Amino acid sequence: MSNTGMKLTDNGMMAVTRDSFAALRAALMRDTGYAAFGYLQEAGYAGGAQLFEAFTGWLAAREAAAPGSLSVDEFQHLAAEFFGECGWGSLQLGELHDAVATLDSADWAEAAPGSGMEHPCCHFTSGMFSDFFGRVADAPLAVMEVECRSVGAARCRFLLGSTEVLQRVYEEMAAGSPYEQAVGAIV
Repeated sequence: MSNTGMKLTDNGMMAVTRDSFAALRAALMRDTGYAAFGYLQEAGYAGGAQLFEAFTGWLAAREAAAPGSLSVDEFQHLAAEFFGECGWGSLQLGELHDAVATLDSADWAEAAPGSGMEHPCCHFTSGMFSDFFGRVADAPLAVMEVECRSVGAARCRFLLGSTEVLQRVYEEMAAGSPYEQAVGAIV
């Protein structure tokens, strides 16, 4: 139980150690290759609804407004506090070129620094954020991790936006543009 009184089991959640999560990802990668990324993303997405309900209850326990009624500053602060208390790590919400939201963390729990991964690999988080923030926005949202501590970056950075916008960003990146430039090109 956290200092806020949120009991994990009352919110459909459970604690899992970082080592267990890393072992699960490693076993999936070993046995299924890159298909593991899709499995992890799907599992994260499946948990987004329950996580959003826990967040809504967590806000109510603080006598805060519902997620959609919070100011941007209030939401950013409270969402960061919630994810931190849940053990995911610090989270800073921002934006890039007025086109996509950014979610940054220098200590995100899913990342495995020193693992030598070739590509960003917080796929569970990407799925979870897609559902969670889609519920906040009351619209479908896509998430793409563009920096990851598992590949040696100083932080994990996720881009959050509409499917159409992130598809265009992905296409620009596939053509060789850095993500900042790719986002700027679609504005």
